[in-house]
Amino acid sequence: MTTPILRIETERFGPFTFQVGVDLTAIAVPMVRAEDAWRRFSASPLARVANQLQREVLVQSVFGTNTIEGANLTEEETGRALDLDPATVQAEQEVRVRNIKAAYDLAVASSEDPDWRFSVNYIRAVHSEICRDLPHPDNRPGLLRDNPKERPTFVGDVEHGGRYKPPQNGRDISRLLDGLVSWHQDLVDAGISPLLRAPLVHLYYELIHPFWDGNGRVGRVLEATLLRHAGYKYAPFALAKYYQEHIHEYFTLFNAVRRAEEKKEEFPNTTFVAFHLDGLRIVIDRLHDRVNEMVGMLLFDAVVRQHLDNKQINPRQYAIVRHVIEHGRPLPLTAMRGDPRYQAMYLKKTDKTRQRDLKRILELGLLRADGQGQLWPAFTGVLGGGK
Repeated sequence: MTTPILRIETERFGPFTFQVGVDLTAIAVPMVRAEDAWRRFSASPLARVANQLQREVLVQSVFGTNTIEGANLTEEETGRALDLDPATVQAEQEVRVRNIKAAYDLAVASSEDPDWRFSVNYIRAVHSEICRDLPHPDNRPGLLRDNPKERPTFVGDVEHGGRYKPPQNGRDISRLLDGLVSWHQDLVDAGISPLLRAPLVHLYYELIHPFWDGNGRVGRVLEATLLRHAGYKYAPFALAKYYQEHIHEYFTLFNAVRRAEEKKEEFPNTTFVAFHLDGLRIVIDRLHDRVNEMVGMLLFDAVVRQHLDNKQINPRQYAIVRHVIEHGRPLPLTAMRGDPRYQAMYLKKTDKTRQRDLKRILELGLLRADGQGQLWPAFTGVLGGGK
C-alpha cells in the first residue's frame, strides 16, 4: 500500500517530513487485537450504564492528562473539581481541570459532527480551551509560538532520551501545522485507518510543539477527537490515563521516533503507533470489564431491593448494603462503623442489634467479609443463587 508523504522545507528549522513510517506487518496483530476488543466492547450493554461510564472516564482522563503535566490533584480531588460551578473556579489546579473538561466538550461536539474536519483553527480552539485563564508569561490562548533568539524552547530531558529543539520561528510553525492538516487529509483520502492516523497526528503535533504551553494536553485531545470522529467512544479519552501510567515510555518514545527518523530508518514511527495500539486495546478491555461490573451491580441492586420488599432485610440492612455498593471498593468494617450515617442508624440500638443486622446480611449472601475485615458486595454469590 502506498502511503502519503509530505516533505516541507522550512525557513529556519530545515526539512520536516510527514510520513506514515510504520511497518504494517509489525503492527498487524496489535491492530487486529484493538479492533477485536472494540467490537466486543461495542456489543456490551453500554446503554444501561452510559452516564456512569462517561463520568468515570472523564474523571480518570482529566486526572491522567493533568498529572502528566505535573498537576498534584488526586483522582478524587479531580472529580470534585469537575463538579464545581465553572464560573466560581479560581484555584489554578481547579482552572486546569475546568479547562480540560471544556476541551473535551469541544472534542465531543466536533467529533459528533459528520462534517467536521481536522484544521488549524480546531487546533487553536482546543489550545484556547486548555490554556484559558492560566498564569503563564506567554499564555495567549490559541497564539502560536514565535521564539525570540534569547528564549529558545526545548522539549524533553536526558532521562527520556535527550532534549529536542522544535521549530522556533513562528512562520515555520504555522507552515508545519498547515502541512500536518493537509497531510492528515491525504491519509483520510488514501483510506488509512484512524487507528494509525490518530497517533501519527499526535506524534507530529508534539514534534512541532506549536504553543508555549499546553502542547501535551492539546495533542492528546487531538488524538481523542480523531478517534471519536471515527466512531470510537470512551476509549479515546481513557487513553490519557494509560499514558500517565506509562509516562516514562510515553515520553521516551517521542525521542526514539525522532532519532529513528534522523537515522533514515525505514519505519521510524512503528514503536509509537504500536504503543498506542497496545494502550487502546488495554483501555478498551478495562472499559469492557467495568461495564460488566456496573451491569452486575445494577442486577445486584435489584436483588437487594427485592430482599427489602419481601422483608427479608430491614431498612438499616438495606442502607448498609447500599453503602458498600456505592463505596465502589472494599469497605473496611471499621470505616463503615465510623460513618456518621451508620452511627445515626444505630444511635438508639444495642450492639447485639448491630451484630445481628450484619450477620443476617452475610448469611443472605448480600455482602461477604474477607480476612482483612473488609466488606464486599457479593455479586457472584447473589446472582448465582447464594452459592
